[in-house]
Amino acid sequence: MPHFNEKRYESMVYNRCGRWGVKLPAISLGAWQTYGGYVSDEVSKKCLFQAFDLGITHFDFANNYGEPNGNAELVCGRIIREMPRDELLISTKAGFYMWPGPYGEWLSRKYLLSSLDASLKRLGLDYVDIFYAHRPDPNTPTDEVMDALDQAVRSGKALYVGLSNHSPEDIRAKNAHAVAYHTARPIISQSAYSMLDRHVEDGVLQACAECGMGVIAFVPLAQGLLTNKYLEKSAPADSRLAVSTDVCAKRIEARFDRIDQLRKLNEVARRRGQTLAQMAIVWLLRRPEVTSVLIGASRPEQIQENVEALRKRSFTAEELDEIESILA
Repeated sequence: MPHFNEKRYESMVYNRCGRWGVKLPAISLGAWQTYGGYVSDEVSKKCLFQAFDLGITHFDFANNYGEPNGNAELVCGRIIREMPRDELLISTKAGFYMWPGPYGEWLSRKYLLSSLDASLKRLGLDYVDIFYAHRPDPNTPTDEVMDALDQAVRSGKALYVGLSNHSPEDIRAKNAHAVAYHTARPIISQSAYSMLDRHVEDGVLQACAECGMGVIAFVPLAQGLLTNKYLEKSAPADSRLAVSTDVCAKRIEARFDRIDQLRKLNEVARRRGQTLAQMAIVWLLRRPEVTSVLIGASRPEQIQENVEALRKRSFTAEELDEIESILA
């Protein structure tokens, strides 16, 4: 096994996941379309090893991550086998399209449990720590979804379960069913949340707090907009927008009208002695509901920069007021 930094736990912050005993690092690392996607296997390994050296113990996947679907789990599964499993918290998800026919997407028991088995095979693991319902399914009843997640836990293939991309009403309903029928309760909600996308403040954060669930924020840097890369009118040659062909990356092009706003935020960050990305991360972590911020990275240096954000997590009232005025 490779030699990892013996002081890796000294500088990372670990937060309890809602009311539950398990802790997540304040910054987690996700695969999405990077690892097993548009970056090489070698770079993927460097990123995961760098993250672990910095105290990031949580790596997040889904059955459809990578190119082709599932390749992120294949690539990172080989890397994880070189790491101390008991020190890692591995999550995966199921809900989006994976194979043809009526059982290849959404949240039926058939699909969820079949998908979990396939993810474990790709990852080369006996279990994952968190298994998510990746999106709500309007055609599958709550009891079927929650019973399937409970079966994943009782079978030993997952330790905890979570919800992703769910509304406040969905979160409350699924948690209430688990409480009423003494099945595995969802411990965490994964939602898009950033300075430029604050929809979770309209109910998701409150619902999670009521249910004793943690919150992990994905796309905290708005797909790279909340970095120094996009402070000019065109995307740099090495940016995700320039090298990736996926639809989400192309949507960034339509948001360059926010450059003046981004430059003002960058000035606040500069006065704080931080990069824009660092300030955007700790701005999310200031919320007590937020357990962890889920970053993506195509280079180890990006992970280092993001973790260094934790050195200055507090804001003055004046800074928060100024940020609010800019975002408004």
